[in-house]
Amino acid sequence: MDSDSRSVPGAQAISRAARLLRLVTAAGHDGATVGDLARGADLTRPTAHRLLSALRAEGLVDRDETTGRWLPGPELYLMGNVAASRFDITSTARDIVRSLAVRTEESAFLSVRRGDETVCLVREDGSFPIRSFVLSEGVRFPLGVASAGLAILAFLPPHDVDAYLERHPELPAKWGASHSPERLRTRIRDTQARGYAVNPGLIVEGSWGLGAAVFTRSGDPQWALSLTGVDFRFGGERLAELGRTLLAHAHQLSSRISSR
Repeated sequence: MDSDSRSVPGAQAISRAARLLRLVTAAGHDGATVGDLARGADLTRPTAHRLLSALRAEGLVDRDETTGRWLPGPELYLMGNVAASRFDITSTARDIVRSLAVRTEESAFLSVRRGDETVCLVREDGSFPIRSFVLSEGVRFPLGVASAGLAILAFLPPHDVDAYLERHPELPAKWGASHSPERLRTRIRDTQARGYAVNPGLIVEGSWGLGAAVFTRSGDPQWALSLTGVDFRFGGERLAELGRTLLAHAHQLSSRISSR
């Protein structure tokens, strides 16, 4: 939290509540326990429960009385519908994501940048029967971890990349040594040279991902298309073929967004 935020009364409580909301939505339809949410938000269990109860009173989260799990509330749906008219591109992108899945036979995704994370918005499964389930709608990853986030990070201005890595020294401890600043910078350079990001099973062993940035009219990498699948489907010449197909679809979506 920056110094301006700290000077605003109640800012800490709002920041904590926002973290809990993100974690609840990331848990999707299955929901999350208060213990999981407390750990994810770095809060004590009583504090997390108190904030969740306040959010529930406002309709922003809900609680399944049978399982005790916390779920997104009805007010989030209403707010989301209003915000979608300004920010949502899923209707613009869905046929492109579907085309990517059909052409490659792999699972295809659209993700959006939200601060220092990416959030999956759309998933379309291809026809190949063995699939990776690392990514689905609502799942969040820090920039540079999944292939979508690495593709976005690679095309941010260098000073933004430097600032991001300084803000997140915890990445190698949480996601493995391959996410140290030095190794991330190497993958960023490789992504810039190749045009698309490759994640060779760094999140789940044997599950590969490719990601390509999608740009705003002003050239900002705000979204990404990605593919995931099992490792033996992502080797040799097929990897290059998948990359070319992915880049073509990402370029098509960027052009479509620019012309809206």
